[in-house]
Amino acid sequence: MADKRDYYEVLGVDRSVTDADLKKVYRQLAREYHPDLHPDDPTAEEKFKEITEAYEVLSNPEKRNIYDQYGHDGLENGGMGAGAGGFSDVSEILESLFGGMGMGGMFGGGRTVNANAPRQGRDLSASVTLDFMEAVKGKSQTIQVHRMENCPDCKGSGSAGDSAAEVCSECQGRGTVKATQRTPFGVISSSKPCPRCGGKGKVIKNPCQKCKGAGRVRVQKSITVNIPAGIDNGQTLSVGGQGDAGTNGGPNGNLYVAVSVRPHPLYVREGYDIHCDIPITYAQAALGDEIIVPTIDGNVKYRISEGTQNGTVFRLRGKGVTRPNRNDRGDQYVKVFVEVPKNLNKKQKELITQLEASLETKNYAKREGFFKKLKDILNKPIGE
Repeated sequence: MADKRDYYEVLGVDRSVTDADLKKVYRQLAREYHPDLHPDDPTAEEKFKEITEAYEVLSNPEKRNIYDQYGHDGLENGGMGAGAGGFSDVSEILESLFGGMGMGGMFGGGRTVNANAPRQGRDLSASVTLDFMEAVKGKSQTIQVHRMENCPDCKGSGSAGDSAAEVCSECQGRGTVKATQRTPFGVISSSKPCPRCGGKGKVIKNPCQKCKGAGRVRVQKSITVNIPAGIDNGQTLSVGGQGDAGTNGGPNGNLYVAVSVRPHPLYVREGYDIHCDIPITYAQAALGDEIIVPTIDGNVKYRISEGTQNGTVFRLRGKGVTRPNRNDRGDQYVKVFVEVPKNLNKKQKELITQLEASLETKNYAKREGFFKKLKDILNKPIGE
């Protein structure tokens, strides 16, 4: 019993979990791991058995009490196998989840998935890297993907010429055969892929030479994706029907395209707004001026007022990024930085000195306010 995982860990709950929450967790996990819903995942059945065993114990007050005190050994040594007591509650939960599937191919007695039923093709993923302006404006991008398509020679049947597949005589077309095994629940009937047809439910005696009877072939496909204006870094586009071809007449899967956007040398995007910094001269800040501001639509003129302070931010309405499926846009925020001149010659220094000497306290409102507050602090009696 030492190699078994803790039942609370298996279900992802703590030891104080209530019966109601325990049942809710099991419903979620059963829906996620039921093997009939994951015929191509060999680990789903084992995971489903593990969570079911854990739930059977923890949902039974007597067995849960023994397990909490003595662990797995207590259940075994006390003569109460983990599965003792039957599947009534488990079956009820699965019945409500899967509408008659019951324990399915897992424990027998329920409805099994038809191996020849239409199945949707596998979803595919791809990635694309865009320049900042491409993401902002949108574009059409051609992407190369490798996907499964119906064989052009046999039209997806897997059979050569006019021959047709035959129903497998061993599984009668179900794709699975019953097997029994002894577990802590007792002897349990489970399903496994039919060894004769490989789980397909049919046998192709004269396979197509191109696809070797698979009915599908892997091809490289060029797909044009319309990337909408306003797409952002890290977002994913869904392109319907561009994944692998389905089987038995099922629909194609989808293609999911992950988008990466290269940074821009001037702009920083935040949501649908754009931010940029622009340096201005000391004279422009003091006297005001009309400056040129770059936007994603081209350069625009903006007049900054006299006495503009370093770090002032102004907004250009509607100059941001287009919001998808809407006509409005974000804004552009421009922060100005007053650049202090360097490498001054003697004459320039003299002029600045003369300017400074001509200025009064009222020309420096923030400086005046700062020193007034400082004076008040210094003159404040100790203890007040």
